[in-house]
Amino acid sequence: MTRKIAAGNWKMNGLRASVEEARAIASGADGCTVVICPPATLLVPMSALGVALGGQYCHASTSGAHTGDISAPMLADAGATWCITGHSERRADHGESDADVRAQTEAAWSVGLTAILCLGETLAQREAGETLDVLRSQMDGSLPSGATPDNTVIAYEPVWAIGTGKVATPDQVAEVHDALRARVGPGFSLLYGGSVKAGNAADLFALDNVDGALVGGASLAAADFLPIVKALAES
Repeated sequence: MTRKIAAGNWKMNGLRASVEEARAIASGADGCTVVICPPATLLVPMSALGVALGGQYCHASTSGAHTGDISAPMLADAGATWCITGHSERRADHGESDADVRAQTEAAWSVGLTAILCLGETLAQREAGETLDVLRSQMDGSLPSGATPDNTVIAYEPVWAIGTGKVATPDQVAEVHDALRARVGPGFSLLYGGSVKAGNAADLFALDNVDGALVGGASLAAADFLPIVKALAES
């Protein structure tokens, strides 16, 4: 059996007042695993809420002269038990390679964090019919050999659908998730991300091999995120 997981990536959003939204999410989360990945500044304030927390990134090194970075031990010390690795915004904005993502994933594992490893193609790659080839390449380069269903979750996030309001069609999602399942085998939770909202969540969760979602903007408020959690719990 795969775990049903609703993970919220808050990205660079949220101040201390946002802890109340996280509290509301924690109080209403039921029926599946709910993870909030807030800015690192909010991990400690949210650590007593009773909801699983994740970092949005971790450096491959445990410490050192890396100004502005954060290590996996620091995330764990602040209360995180999960960590996103390989998000397309990190790959694009910070030039993170597959090798970087692999090292970060191993760093997350080293302190007991579960990695949410992100994969996804650009619109140009999708239109060129290269989606599955791109994802295979990212998987081969980013996923360490020690991956298990306990230490790793795979998130498919088409780059062209992140924050754009566009959502991959059910056929497109099914094709990718079926291919990912064939690649990693049973047990691994496979999440879809890319403008997931309450209005489309149930249709996405009805697909085979879609075990949850990595949600961006719709995870910032309990009123938006909890209907997605409910749809997953009922799927």
